[in-house]
Amino acid sequence: MPLFLLTDDLFFPAPQDSMPDGLIAVGGDLSEARLLLAYENGIFPWFNAGDPILWWSPNPRCFLFHEALKVSKSMRNVMNRGHFTVTMDCAFDEVIRACGDIPRKDQDGSWITDEMLNAYINLHEIGIAHSVEVWQNQELVGGLYGLSMGKIFFGESMFSKASNSSKMALISLSRFLSEKGFSGIDCQVMNEHLRSMGAEDIPRNQYLEILEKSLNHPTLKGSWSDIYEQ
Repeated sequence: MPLFLLTDDLFFPAPQDSMPDGLIAVGGDLSEARLLLAYENGIFPWFNAGDPILWWSPNPRCFLFHEALKVSKSMRNVMNRGHFTVTMDCAFDEVIRACGDIPRKDQDGSWITDEMLNAYINLHEIGIAHSVEVWQNQELVGGLYGLSMGKIFFGESMFSKASNSSKMALISLSRFLSEKGFSGIDCQVMNEHLRSMGAEDIPRNQYLEILEKSLNHPTLKGSWSDIYEQ
């Protein structure tokens, strides 16, 4: 399929029209309206600084079902010892900046550009984007951020400065979302860390069915800091 060039109009082609690598469109902007439309259609932005905005809908899609979450015996021991304290929506700016600063294997620089940073901070301020913070001795040592719409969470990025801290963030988020009746966590693209936590690759059509059903529920907007209990 030909690559779609976005204009000022708020429109995305069908996810099934993506290139074999999942790339579906180029251009546009990171406005609130366009980002929300993208996620509603199973599409997300991912591009390097200096490049045009690239939009993706990969097939297969990495997804974490709450019942498939893997918590190892050693990780349970870490959690039981109380090494970490977990909060939500208490330090969104710090989390997204830390995600951008952490070096990634086989990546030259960060894809969390200033443009992306500002766009997702804006989504946080309107109660759509959320963060999980993991603290050790009052220091932020791990966390993740993403979007919540309906009953699905779109995971964007995570970071870890202390062993097991990003696992703690993902486990805490999955358990919280499961209690709230969420379908699961969209993890976008598989990596070994996600696989070890129980994430799996599912066909895009299956993901889109989950997405459609999940969006038929009200969005849990606003700060989650007051409704999360560790």
